[in-house]
Parts: sequence; C-alpha cells; structure tokens
Amino acid sequence: MVQESRHRLAGDIAIWIFILAELLAFGVFFIAYAFTRANHIELFDAEQAALNRNAGALNTVLLLTASYFVVRAVQAAERLASAASARWLLAAIACGAGFVVVKLFEYAAAFEHNISLSSSPFHMFYLSLTVFHFMHVILGMVILTAMWNGARAGRYRPGDMNGLETGAAYWHMVDLVWLILFPLVYVIH
Repeated sequence: MVQESRHRLAGDIAIWIFILAELLAFGVFFIAYAFTRANHIELFDAEQAALNRNAGALNTVLLLTASYFVVRAVQAAERLASAASARWLLAAIACGAGFVVVKLFEYAAAFEHNISLSSSPFHMFYLSLTVFHFMHVILGMVILTAMWNGARAGRYRPGDMNGLETGAAYWHMVDLVWLILFPLVYVIH
C-alpha cells in the first residue's frame, strides 16, 4: 500500500488570497518606482543618498528577527508549549514596535526637512511605499497581539493551528515586502 503524502497550505486560504493581492499591489508600486527611477536617475540617486540607510538596515534586522520569533512561536505551539509560544510572540511584537519607533524617527526627520509627497518623484515613492508598508506592520502587530492572547490561553495545538499559522503567514508577507522595499528604495543605485 502506497502511503499518500498530505500537504496542506499553512493557515486559512483567505489569508493567502489576501497576501497575493497585497503582493500584487506592492508589485505595481515597485514597477512604477523602477520606471520612474529610470527617467530620473540623478534625482533618485541624490535623494536616496540622503536617506538613513542605518535606520533602514536596523529595521531590516528587526523585521527578520520578528519573523524568526514568529517561526519559533509556531514551533513551540506544535510542541504544546503555549507559554513559550506566547513569549516568542511577545518578542516578535517588541521587534515590530522597534520598527515602528525607527520609522517614526525617520518620518520626523523627513518632515523636519519639509519632505512631502509633492517634494519630488523620489519622495512621493519613498513616503507612499514606506507608509503603506508601515500600515501593514501596524496591522501585523495587531494580529501578533491576537495570536499572543491565543497562545497565552492555550488555544493553539497540533491539528488546531489555523489562527496561528494564518497570522504567521501575514507577518512573513510584511517581512518579505520589506526585504524588497529596503534595497530598492534605500540601497540600489
């Protein structure tokens, strides 16, 4: 008798449809950025050089670390270690909060220099892309908080991980988008 391998998509199918839609929206933004940049290379290079790459790199580390913590939270829940899962989620929330604080400092510095959506094509894209992503991080932190409450209540266990996996998939999408956004906007010339 041949044993059939059972593969399943982690989380709810609705989150995957949502993730695909969000990735499509960001993809359109990224393509528009690339085409506009190609027509304003010197302007984009000059204004990109004024960005705080250290803040962007720190935010990259914070989001990657948060994703690692989310993975560990799922693994802990699979081992029926709800308290450990909750601690990992709390650590992920703290990293998300760190990202928010760093971005707020970046935005404050930009606004102090009178940078707005209408300052230049580069600043329009920089602010649009990063604020759109920032809002996704905020939503992700709300989801992580709900997951944290669920883990504290012992809600997740093998065979009943849908809520945890769904939230984890969303958080990883937020991380993936930043991994494209950071080099595109902060680094690549």
